[in-house]
Amino acid sequence: MAKTAHGESGPGYSRLGLVSTLLPAALFFFFLSCWAAIQRGEVVGIDFPWMPSLDLALSFRLDGLSLLFALIVTGIGTFVSLYSSAYLAGHHHSGRFFFFLHAFMLSMLGLVTADNLLLLFLCWEGTTVFSYLLIGFDHESAVARENARQGLLVTSAGGLALLLGILLLKIAGASWTISDWLHGEQLLREHPLYPFIFAAILLGAMTKSAQFPFHFWLPNAMSAPTPISAFLHAATMVKAGIYLLMRCHPLLGGTFSWTFTLVAVGGVTALWGAVQALGPMDLKRVLAYTTMMALGILTMFLGGQSTETLTAAVTFLMVHALYKAALFLAIGSIDHQTGTRQLDRLGGLGRSMPLTALAVAAAVLSMSGFPLFFGFIGKEIMYAGALAEELFPGFTATVALFANALMTAVAAILFFGPFTGSWIHTNETTPMRVVDPPWQMWLGPLLLGGLGILFGIIPEWVSSALIEPAVFSIHPGREEIRLVIFHGFNLPLLLSMFTLTIGAVVYLRRLVICRTIQTGIASLPLSAEMCYAGSLTWFLRNAEVVTNRIQNGSLHWYLLVIVATMTVAVSWPWLGSLKSVLLRPAGAIDPTATALALFIAAAIGVVVTAGKRLAAIGGLSGVGAGIALLFLLYGAPDIALTQLLVETLTIIFVSLVLLRLPPIVQARKRSNRRRAFDGLLALAAGLLLTSLLLGVVQAPLDRGLTDFFEANSFLQAHGRNIVNVILVDFRSLDTMGEIIVVVLAAWAAVTLLRKPKGP
Repeated sequence: MAKTAHGESGPGYSRLGLVSTLLPAALFFFFLSCWAAIQRGEVVGIDFPWMPSLDLALSFRLDGLSLLFALIVTGIGTFVSLYSSAYLAGHHHSGRFFFFLHAFMLSMLGLVTADNLLLLFLCWEGTTVFSYLLIGFDHESAVARENARQGLLVTSAGGLALLLGILLLKIAGASWTISDWLHGEQLLREHPLYPFIFAAILLGAMTKSAQFPFHFWLPNAMSAPTPISAFLHAATMVKAGIYLLMRCHPLLGGTFSWTFTLVAVGGVTALWGAVQALGPMDLKRVLAYTTMMALGILTMFLGGQSTETLTAAVTFLMVHALYKAALFLAIGSIDHQTGTRQLDRLGGLGRSMPLTALAVAAAVLSMSGFPLFFGFIGKEIMYAGALAEELFPGFTATVALFANALMTAVAAILFFGPFTGSWIHTNETTPMRVVDPPWQMWLGPLLLGGLGILFGIIPEWVSSALIEPAVFSIHPGREEIRLVIFHGFNLPLLLSMFTLTIGAVVYLRRLVICRTIQTGIASLPLSAEMCYAGSLTWFLRNAEVVTNRIQNGSLHWYLLVIVATMTVAVSWPWLGSLKSVLLRPAGAIDPTATALALFIAAAIGVVVTAGKRLAAIGGLSGVGAGIALLFLLYGAPDIALTQLLVETLTIIFVSLVLLRLPPIVQARKRSNRRRAFDGLLALAAGLLLTSLLLGVVQAPLDRGLTDFFEANSFLQAHGRNIVNVILVDFRSLDTMGEIIVVVLAAWAAVTLLRKPKGP
C-alpha cells in the first residue's frame, strides 16, 4: 500500500490504468511505423466516400504535420496514462477518468488527421466536450464545475465561429478537402468573403489556444487533476488552435491582415503570459501562464511566410510539448508526495526526491534555452525566424527576447524553489518523510526531460526526420531546413546570451518583481475575466427576462410566437419573388375546386365565429372533409382516405379536450384589438403559404426522382403502387419513425385525457 501526503491509502497502482496505457502506446507505435514513408514525402490516407457530390467524406490523411502532432498526442498520452495509474490509485472514479482521457485523445487524433473540414470540426467539438468533462472531473467541487463551465463556454463560442468560417469557406468556393488547399489559394485571398472567413477561423483558434483576450480560462482550468493539465493544457488541446492556424496557413496566410493580426495577438499573449507567470505561488498556475506565453509565441511566428518563421514555430512546438509535459507531471508528483504545490511552502526536495529533481532540472534547462538542450536549438531558430519576418522583425524579435528572458527566470524559480534549501513546510504536526513517487510517476517526466537533452545533441536528425516534413506540409517552399548545435557567432547567439543574462537578473530580483506584478494586476480596473463574468451575468439576466416573457404558460402566446416567427423569417427572403408569382396570368378556374374552397372558407368562418364548442367542432370537421375532397378531386384517393382517417381521429381527441374547457363566452375575454391582430397574423401566414405553393407550382418540375421511382418500383421492389413502395421499401426506416411518433403522440394524448383517480 502506498501512502501519500494527503493521508489516503490505496494500491500503489491501478491495473485499469496500466491496461489502458496499451491504447496510446499501440497508437504511438502505429504512427511511428508510418514515419519512414512520411519522411520520404509520401502521404498515408484513408478515404470513405459519404456524399461525393457534396464534397463530404470520412477522410483521414497523415502527412508531416499531422504525424508530428499524432506522435506528440500518443507519446505524451502514453506517459500520462501510465502516470495516472499511480496518481489515481484507489480513486473510485478512475474508470470514468480513463474513459474521458482516451476519448479526448481519440478526438484529438481525429482532429489532426482529418482531411475533411466537417470531420475536423466534429473532432474539434469532441475535444471541447471531453475537456469539459476532464476539467470538471472533481465534480463535487464547485470551483472545478465553474472552471469547467468557463472553459466550455469560451471554447464552444469559438467552435461556433469556426463552423461559420467553414461554411463561408464552402460558399467562397474552397474545398472541404484540406489536402486540396495548396492549389488555388490566391483566389480565396482575393475573395470578398476572405475577411469574414479569416475572422471566424481566427476566433475559433484563439479561444481554443487561449490567446488574449480569451486567455483567462486556461489558468482556471488548472483545477483539473495534474495528468489532465499535462495532457490537455501542455501538449494537446491548447495546441488544437495552433494546428488549425498551421493547416489554414497555405489557404489564408500571406495577407497583411493575417500577418498583422497573428503577430499582434500572439505578441501580446506571449508578453502577458510571461509577465503573469512570475506572480503566482501555485506551481500549476505558474505553468499555465508559461503555456500562454508559448502559445502566443507560436501564434506570432505563424503570422510569417518564410521558411525560417515556420521552422521556428514547428520546432518550438516540439520543445514546448516535451518540457511542459515533463514539468506538469513532476509538479503533480510533488503535490502527490508532499500535499502542496505552493512555492512558499516547499524546499529541500532535491535530496528526498532525486529522480523528480533530475527530471525537473532537464526540463527547466530546456525551457530556459540552455546550450546543448533542445530548447537552446529552438531559441536559436526562434530568433533567426524573428529576424526573417518580412513585416515586423523588430517587434517579433523584441517580444521573443523578453518573453524568453522571463521564462528563464521562471525556469529557475521552478527548480530552485522546491528542490533547494533545507526545509519543507507542511500541514503535518510531525515531520513527514518525502520520497520519490512510484516508478509509474517518475518515468514519464524523466524520459521527456531526457528527450530534451537527446534532441539537443542530434538536432540534424530531428530537423530532417520531424521538423522538415511538418514544415513542407504547410509551406510550398522547399528550402533546406537544418538545425545545428552551433551556428557560429551571430545575432541569434547574441540574443540568446542576452536572454540568459536578463533572465538571471529577473530571478535575482524576483521578490520585488513578483510583488510589483501582483500589485499591478490587482489594481487593474478591468480584466478579460471580469468582462467574461459581466457578459455571463448580463446574458443570464436577459435570458431569464426573455424566458419569463415567452414561456408564460399561455398556449395562445406560444402559437403566436411560432406563427409570427415563421411568417417573418420566410417572408423576408421571399418578398423579391412574390411579385412574379402574383402577376402571372391565372389559368382556367375549376368550378368544383372553387366550390370546395368556398366550402372550406365557410367552415373556417364557423370555427372562428362559433358561440358554442359543438359548433366549432362541426366547423373543424367541415374543414377536414373539404380538404379530403380536394385530394380526391385531383386524383389522390389514398391521401384523401388518410386525410379522412386523420381528421376523424383528430376530431375525436379535439372533442374530448374542447368539451371539457370553459364556455367560449368565458374564454373570449381578449380585447378586440388583440383578436384583430390574431386574425391578421393568421391571414398573413395563410397568404404566405399560398404564395409559396403558387411559386412551387410555377417552377419547372424536376422529374429526375419521379423517373427513378417509376423505373425501379416494379423492377426492384416488385410493387405496382409507387407510393406504397416508397413508404415500405425506399423509406422504411422513415416510415417506422413516423409510426413511432404517432404511437407516442397517441399515448401521450390518452394519458393527458385520462381522468385522475380519486383519493
